[in-house]
Amino acid sequence: MKKLLFVAVLGLGLSFAACGGANSDAAASADSLANATTETIDSTANAAVDSVNATADSAKASVDTAAAAVKDAADAATK
Repeated sequence: MKKLLFVAVLGLGLSFAACGGANSDAAASADSLANATTETIDSTANAAVDSVNATADSAKASVDTAAAAVKDAADAATK
């Protein structure tokens, strides 16, 4: 939702600048804000992906440990 609002506001700002209604300082500020916001969104998304990957790796390690314990128990029971 925030991203949609950002895109809408950015679109209005770019339309305003394209029509000559904004001076170069305002256009530069809009570009700077857009770049900073995009970088923030990218870093937040990357952090979320890293967190999900870490959780998945941890869960896989737990499953592997449990599987090894079951295998060891089965091997011990057959001996």
